[in-house]
Amino acid sequence: MTPERSAGGGVQSLQRAFELLERLADAGGEASLSELATSSGLPMPTIHRLIRTLVALGYVRQNINRRYALGARLIRLGEHASLQFGTWARPLLAELVDEVGETANLAVLERDEVVYVAQVPSRHSMRMFTEVGRRLLPHGTGVGKAILATLPSEEVRALLGRTGMPAYTEHTHTDVDRFQRHLARIDKQGYALDESEQELGVRCVAVPIADAPTPTAISVSGPEGRLTKEAVTRIAPVVQRVATALSAQLAHRTSA
Repeated sequence: MTPERSAGGGVQSLQRAFELLERLADAGGEASLSELATSSGLPMPTIHRLIRTLVALGYVRQNINRRYALGARLIRLGEHASLQFGTWARPLLAELVDEVGETANLAVLERDEVVYVAQVPSRHSMRMFTEVGRRLLPHGTGVGKAILATLPSEEVRALLGRTGMPAYTEHTHTDVDRFQRHLARIDKQGYALDESEQELGVRCVAVPIADAPTPTAISVSGPEGRLTKEAVTRIAPVVQRVATALSAQLAHRTSA
């Protein structure tokens, strides 16, 4: 049999299967067939056929309530993807921690959220950091703002239209126009600051990774008492230097 081809030249059934997995994730990890049909716009017979295949492979499971959920086999894939991405970055993140004394993070933009994929914590007894695997909306994080500042303004506006701009603290940006002007300043200065926008009392310095295959950024975060505004002027160039090194290392790995 010749597989169906999509307009982009890919295999249509494969694209649709992954779309259903994404729809399940968007629904919180569980949905009925009718809910998947509504959210995806695919015909019910197509959904039933694809879901049956995904269940047989272990990527989807059927619960006793006859709703479908993401399967355990996806955990292995996610863990290995995160491990592979984080492994090559970790030595440079460790160097960053050694130099600045605060927690270093690596995050990527996946769909409309930033996902933390690697981290080296500081040695301070009081640490301020986000755990690996956590997903957050980009407008309220340093890494998210650093990434968004590199994207075309129309893409940013569309993303914010899908996610909204909920306020995590009184410092979170919630106005699209003001936020886009803020992003323009970030792009000009070369780094983003999260100043108690995700969590009160926490400051973060973030820099995008140039030429990454997916939008990526690194950050240094810590309590405002240690990561003062004066400290930012010293730390930001260090984060920028490590971001440049990560970009060069990534380019070497992808060309090898």
